[in-house]
Amino acid sequence: MKKIEIEWKENLLFSSKKENAEIFMNSTLDSETMKNYFAPMELLLVSLAGCTGMDVMAILKKMRQNITKFKVSISAERAPEHPKIYTKINIHYYFEGKNVEKEKVERAIDLSFNKYCSVTAMLKKSSEMGFTYEIKNI
Repeated sequence: MKKIEIEWKENLLFSSKKENAEIFMNSTLDSETMKNYFAPMELLLVSLAGCTGMDVMAILKKMRQNITKFKVSISAERAPEHPKIYTKINIHYYFEGKNVEKEKVERAIDLSFNKYCSVTAMLKKSSEMGFTYEIKNI
């Protein structure tokens, strides 16, 4: 069983610690304050990007693809009424490398999207999800 704990700091600022790592979450209408923090729903998208990104890179490494730069960008829409869940999510993958093969990239993304990424699997139950990608061979 996994256990996570958060600690209240002030107002709506919370932290969570694990060994030597610490993350902070906040929720306020003050955009200047929020420049320094993630909101809980933003962290969910960070988790999605991390989960699928790790899958895709591990698969492409096994496929011997020479990736020199990789990014995952998430765009999402939320429902207007509470609980304001994500209703639409798009994952965009960006690859740079030498002789990166389109078919292998597509296979790696498909495996993550439909088999391995547990965050994707959970979000698919409540959100319309899709993905796009681009490859820049250098």
